[in-house]
Amino acid sequence: MHYTEKTVEEIKIAYIGGGSRGWAWGLMSDLASCSDISGQVALYDIDLEAAKDNEIIGNLFRRAEGAASDWRYLAVRELKEALTGADFVVISILPGTFDEMESDVHAPEKYGIFQSVGDTSGPGGTLRAMRTVPMFEDIARAIQAYCPDAWVINYTNPMTICVKTLYRVFPRIKAFGCCHEVFGTQKFLAHMAEETFDVQNIDRHEIKVNPVGVNHFTWLTDALWRNIDLFPHYRSFCQKYRDGYRTGDQQIDSNWMNNSFTSTEKVKMDLFLRYGWIAAAGDRHLAEFCPGKWYLENPERVSEMQFGLTGVAWRKKDLEERLAKSRRLRNGEEQVKINGTGEEGVNQIRALLGLCDLVTNVNLPNRGQIPNLPLGAVVETNAVFRSGSLTPVLAGPVPREIYPLIARICGQQELLSEGIAARDLNAIFSVFANDPLTTCSLADARSLFGEMCASTKEYLTMYDLSADF
Repeated sequence: MHYTEKTVEEIKIAYIGGGSRGWAWGLMSDLASCSDISGQVALYDIDLEAAKDNEIIGNLFRRAEGAASDWRYLAVRELKEALTGADFVVISILPGTFDEMESDVHAPEKYGIFQSVGDTSGPGGTLRAMRTVPMFEDIARAIQAYCPDAWVINYTNPMTICVKTLYRVFPRIKAFGCCHEVFGTQKFLAHMAEETFDVQNIDRHEIKVNPVGVNHFTWLTDALWRNIDLFPHYRSFCQKYRDGYRTGDQQIDSNWMNNSFTSTEKVKMDLFLRYGWIAAAGDRHLAEFCPGKWYLENPERVSEMQFGLTGVAWRKKDLEERLAKSRRLRNGEEQVKINGTGEEGVNQIRALLGLCDLVTNVNLPNRGQIPNLPLGAVVETNAVFRSGSLTPVLAGPVPREIYPLIARICGQQELLSEGIAARDLNAIFSVFANDPLTTCSLADARSLFGEMCASTKEYLTMYDLSADF
C-alpha cells in the first residue's frame, strides 16, 4: 500500500468467490464510487470462467459514469496467487450448488418442516454448515500461510459457523463477519420515527442501536433517534400495525411459497409485543430461530404472518437471469452502473486504513462483549473500526426475557461447530435433531438427516456417511 496525504493507493484485495454474480458486482460498484482508496482486486473462484467474466466486468467500472477511483481486476487460477500480498480478503462463496441447497430447503418439507431461508438455522443450516466448514478450514490455512496480517471480511452463511472456523484454525486471524439485517431494522425504525414525529427522510444511520445476539437472530437493547428513546414509540407502532406494515405502495406477493423477499414485519413486531425487545433481522430469518410451530408450522401460517418462503426454484431462475446479465455486461450489451449497495464493507476498509472512524455491527468471537453468552462463541454486536484496529463494543448481557431463546441457539451453534470440526456425525445429528425447527419424531429426524446427507454426499467426502448415527 502507498499512503498519500488524503488517499491510500495500491491496496490489494483478494476476493474468494470472485466469480459471484451478485456480491462481487456490488463490491465493484462501492469501490468505484470511493475516491480515497484504489488498487487491485484478485478474483479467485473454483469457476475460473466466472472469475474471468468478472475481471472484464470489474474493469468496465473504471470507465463507468461516476467512477471516482481506479481499481484493476484480475482473475487468478490459484488461491495462493490471490492471497499473496493481500491487505484485505473478502469471502463470499456458495458452498455447493443450488441442487444441494434444494435438498437443504425442501427435503424437510415431507416431514412437515418448512424453512424460509435454509442457510443458517434449521435442518438446512446444519447441512450447509457441514459443506462449508471444510472449505473454510482450507481458506483459513491459506490465509495463515500467504497473508497472515490481512483483514478478512466474511459474507458467507452460516455466518457464525464460518467465522468460528476461521478463528479455530488460525487463532491470530483478523476476521469479522458482516451482515446487513440490522440495517433493515434501522430502516424500519426510521419509517416508524418519520410517522411518529412527522418528519421525512430519516437516514438509517441516524437510528443509534445496541445489537446483541447471534447472526440472523440479533436483538436491540437500545434504539435512539436524536437521543429520543424509541422503545415506547415502537410499542405503540407495533400495536397499531400488528396486522402488518407496508411502506408506500409496497406490494406483497400472495404466493408465499414463491420466494417473496418482502414482508409486512409481522414476525418482528409480534416478537417485540411478546418480549419487549426489538428483534433486529428480517422476518424470514427470525422465524427460523423460533420454535417451528410459531411462524413456520405450514405455508398457511407463513401466509398469515405475511413473509416469504424462499424456494430454491426461484433462486435457480434468479441465477439464470444473473448469468444472462453477466453475459450482457461482459459483451458490452449492457452498461455497468455505479449504485451504492448500502453495505458497510468499503467503509470498514477505509476505517481500518485510517481514513475514517466507523461503528457498525459485526460478528466476532465473544471476548466479554455479551457477558452472559459463552466466551469464544461468535456473537453479533457493534464494534469500533479505527486505523489498524477493530474493537467490539461492550453490549451488555442478553436480557433475561429473550435469554432462553438466544442461549439455546448459541449453544447449538457451539456444539455444531465442534461436531463438524471432529467430523462426528453423532454430535452433528444431536444438533440437527434438537433444532427448534425439527418438529418431527426422532426416528423421522434420523431418516431425514440420512436423506439430506445422501443428497449432498459429493461435498461430504470427509465424513464417514456409512456410520450409524
